[in-house]
Formats: sequence, C-alpha cells, structure tokens
Amino acid sequence: MSSLRMVERECLEELFGMGSGYVMDFSNRTFSEFFRESARVDIYDDKYSKNGDSKARRLRAFIEMESDAVVGKSIADLLEYWRYKAQQPSAKEQALAQRAGDLVERLLGKPMQRRDSAEEFLKQDFGAFSLQKVQVTGALVPILEARVAEAIRCLKADSPLAVIFHCGSILEGLLLGVASANPRDFNQAQASPKDKSGVVKPLYEWSLASFIDVACELGYLKLDVKKFSHALRDFRNYIHPYEQMSSGFKPDRHTAEICLQVLKAAVASLGGERKQ
Repeated sequence: MSSLRMVERECLEELFGMGSGYVMDFSNRTFSEFFRESARVDIYDDKYSKNGDSKARRLRAFIEMESDAVVGKSIADLLEYWRYKAQQPSAKEQALAQRAGDLVERLLGKPMQRRDSAEEFLKQDFGAFSLQKVQVTGALVPILEARVAEAIRCLKADSPLAVIFHCGSILEGLLLGVASANPRDFNQAQASPKDKSGVVKPLYEWSLASFIDVACELGYLKLDVKKFSHALRDFRNYIHPYEQMSSGFKPDRHTAEICLQVLKAAVASLGGERKQ
C-alpha cells in the first residue's frame, strides 16, 4: 500500500485529467501496455476494479494497493508521458507537474531521473536491424533496405538533412505497409483520421502522424517510439525550405543519429522483437 497523501492524489487527479474517468489520452490498449511496461502488472486485473472499471478508477486502485516503489515508478513514467503530450503547459500545469515530481522523489527516496531523453534513447540496444520480419509486402522490402543503406552512407558523409528525409520516408513506408496488411484494425482504431462526415480516410490519404498514433494505439509501436517518431516526423517536415527557415532548424549529426535510432526502434517494435 502506497503512502500517497490526499493532497498528492489530488495533484495527480488534476494533472492527468482523471475527473472524467479517463487518464490523459490513453486508450484501453495503450493503458494496458503502459502498465505492463512500467510496473509489470495487468492494470485490467479484477483486483484493480474494486472502485469501478474506468481508467481513472483503476489507477486510483493501483495507487492505493501497490508499494511506494511501484507506484513511484509508474507515476514517474506517467509524468514523462504527460510532459511529451503537453506541448504548451500553462503555469498551473507546470506547477502541478513540479509537485508530481516532488512526490515521485518522496516515494522513491531519490531524485527523479528523466528516462525519455534523447541521450538515453540513443543508448538503447534494439538488436539486429532487419526489415525482413516486418509485416509488409515482400516487394517493398528491398526498396526500403536500399534507402536504409543510403541513409547510413549519408550519415557517414555528414549529410544529416538527407538522413532525416530518408528515415522519415522509410518509417512512413513501413507503417503504410503494416496498415495495408491489417486494414481492419487500422480503420477501426480510435485515432484513425476521418473526413468531415466522420468516415475513416483511405490509407493513402493518412499522414505520418496518423500512422504513428494508430500504430501505437494498436500496440505495434511502444510509447517511447511513438514520441521519438513524432520528433522524426517534425524533422522530416523541414524538407520544405521555408519551414526550415521560419523555425531556424539546423540539423546536425546528433539529430541524424536520433532519427536512425528511431527507425531501429520502430523496426524492432513492428517486427515483434522489441526488448523490454
């Protein structure tokens, strides 16, 4: 049983938007996956439904029932996810996030570490890089493999912008390939893009952002891969010179290495070989 105090619980309730029964923008699938990775628990186990079946009620039960160490780690992970989703947090939200960080440090008995930094992501080992086990049409694989080889050559030649563009196109090709192999799942996902009449758009009209969000919702991409994939998507948009000029974006080797690492992580996830 955690030692979380009432005022600390209220802070989390407000920060994570739990008043409506939800927890941020988690779907049932991503909520379940999150807790499998963060706490090695099945958040949809019956024991967490004693207060009700909503995500917020299950999180409250989890906080009440688990130890300080387990709860502290999961709150830390939730806070990192919140930081990614909150693009422009208000002053009040930033204050709540600071208080949440303080309570994590109290529960864990040590300073909170940011685990989603680019440096930490670059250190991860995603195993052998191979497109062969990703569920896409066989004719697409050699085309994407050729682009991967070219991206690596561009990195060696110190051409970071070319690396970014190649990685963005490869990621989009992979996700479209997986979606084409699983159209029903992708079209029925909550995050699937819809036209003005509410009809799901055909796959060839989807943006890379939509492919990333739906692939994560369906469990094809891990949450950290989703985050850095969106960063790669943002970088890839600078293929338009005026976008780059207006933002002052100056890619370097470090940026290119992150994009290649995103691609490795995505391939590991899509191929079912992502290390936990």
